[in-house]
Amino acid sequence: MSTDLIGQVVADARRAFDSGGTRSYEWRLGQLRALHTMIEDNSDVILAALKADLGKPMFEAWAAEIGVALRDLKETMRALKGWMKPEKVSTPLVTQPGSSRLYKDPLGVVLIIAPWNYPFNLVITPLMGAIAAGNAAVIKPSEISSNTSKMIADLLPRYVDNDAIKVVEGAIPETTALLAERFDHIFYTGNGHVARIIMAAAAKHLTPVTLELGGKSPVYINKSADLKTTARRVAWGKFTNAGQTCIAPDYILVDGEIHDAFLEHLRAAIDGFYGRNPQQTDSYARIVSDRHHQRLSRLLANQDAVIGGQADPADRYIAPTVLQNVAPDSPVMCEEIFGPILPVLSVDGIDAAIRFINGRDKPLALYVFTGDDDVAEAILSRTSSGGATINHVMLHYAVSSLPFGGVGESGMGAYHGQASFDTFTHTKSVLKKPFMVDPSIMYPPYNETKEKWLRRLL
Repeated sequence: MSTDLIGQVVADARRAFDSGGTRSYEWRLGQLRALHTMIEDNSDVILAALKADLGKPMFEAWAAEIGVALRDLKETMRALKGWMKPEKVSTPLVTQPGSSRLYKDPLGVVLIIAPWNYPFNLVITPLMGAIAAGNAAVIKPSEISSNTSKMIADLLPRYVDNDAIKVVEGAIPETTALLAERFDHIFYTGNGHVARIIMAAAAKHLTPVTLELGGKSPVYINKSADLKTTARRVAWGKFTNAGQTCIAPDYILVDGEIHDAFLEHLRAAIDGFYGRNPQQTDSYARIVSDRHHQRLSRLLANQDAVIGGQADPADRYIAPTVLQNVAPDSPVMCEEIFGPILPVLSVDGIDAAIRFINGRDKPLALYVFTGDDDVAEAILSRTSSGGATINHVMLHYAVSSLPFGGVGESGMGAYHGQASFDTFTHTKSVLKKPFMVDPSIMYPPYNETKEKWLRRLL
């Protein structure tokens, strides 16, 4: 899209919102149903686009991109009327007679900027929250996952309200032009560098933002853990989507006395999932672009790969790779990896693990594997992270009743389920008073008797 047209796109969405049409329950429910129908009608088209962009196996693409979106749409449609209903709250004596309620107002026109790693789901999931809350929306898919971007731009207008829901394709110039416009909320999923640009642009209009970022999500493996199960779960979470997941395990901290045994179980898990040559399996994805493949290859340079380490630039392939003897200040431990490279570091117990985690930016997710509940509680209570899973990885994302979001460098704000509705909603506080009672105590002239009653009432 020409950047000259973007102002008109936003203006059209603003006009649709100002008309009041997006506020009704019927409009919101109709648009959510349309999204559900779109996905059901075109699942093969969606899967093909994800395969073309990321080499996603059908199972992973269905589970993480399509299936979870269909489930969340059903839950949102089922709960929508209750979320929209004004909520009655208590009214103190001093304001009686009267009634107090919280009204749920849509924010207006929202901008959703999506990433490339889950390029379909991370458009649809925030969009359903924006629609449920009664907003108009402008969507900017990632140009890196170009096939999925084109597919979204093609499919959405066939199903949803084209006046209120817009898609803008493009790259940096288009995103820059969008950020120059005034929105009522910006929802961004991506990296911290771009997040700072978005916050600076949003500040010019005092626009609130939700930032879903990433970071280095740690795993602590305690000596009490079941190592075979732990290794399978870690390997699944790390190498799903070839490691290109914001909440994938980024590095392992394992008690020193079980370090070698864990590595052997990890090797067995990887071999069991992908075989001795993962490049030949249909169950393993590819790196999204040549640029990202080059970045990951640089992180691998001069590292001790105890498992994997092979790379094929022509196929955008990097093997499931496990590193040992990693220096804590090396690039692979200082940058978010976002690929199938897993450093494993030995630590001297839980206190050392907590010190290591707390010495770095707050992660989007944290994982602890232990058979001891006290160990799990100590990790959770003495560290800070956006979310956490105990004895597994990533699955807290799949629980729609758990708000998903980061803290500090890993983001701000949250969504999923009702949290998505709340993110795109202004809660308006309303007190309603009757005419029939109007005590004079609150009005001038003031006197000692009125002051005494005031003190009693408050």
